[in-house]
Amino acid sequence: MNRYGLVAGLMVAAALGPAAAVADELAVKKTSGCGCCIGWIRHMEENGFTVRAQDVPMGAFMQEKLAAGLRVGQTSCHTSRIGGYVVEGHVPAREVRRLLVERPDALGLAVPDMPIGSPGMPGKAEAYKVLLLKRGGDTKVFASYPTSDRDAD
Repeated sequence: MNRYGLVAGLMVAAALGPAAAVADELAVKKTSGCGCCIGWIRHMEENGFTVRAQDVPMGAFMQEKLAAGLRVGQTSCHTSRIGGYVVEGHVPAREVRRLLVERPDALGLAVPDMPIGSPGMPGKAEAYKVLLLKRGGDTKVFASYPTSDRDAD
């Protein structure tokens, strides 16, 4: 590669660097003192995401969930936004990455409730599903996680 090609390549990389970092920034809303939220945030940071967490009062927190399009049975203890999507609850980092790569026409992902063994939730893993939240309220299984007694397929 000649000197001009190298300079052009470096300029493109420099220009894309901040955009790529912003795409990986999670804006997390949670209530104060939630230990499992902190555990999930740590999981996401350990997997390369930049996290901006904000503690909000319960009323504002519930408004955030409604504004995101979440319905009864789809919620958990923290609500995040990234790349135009909502990420509700203890969704593993690899599923958030997959969401950002595949870019489905959906609201985002959710792990309802707080399953033991999901990222941020200590204990022997129980089976849980990551749901793709479709527009209009329907859901589809995006990924399944077995209990710690079974091997993943």
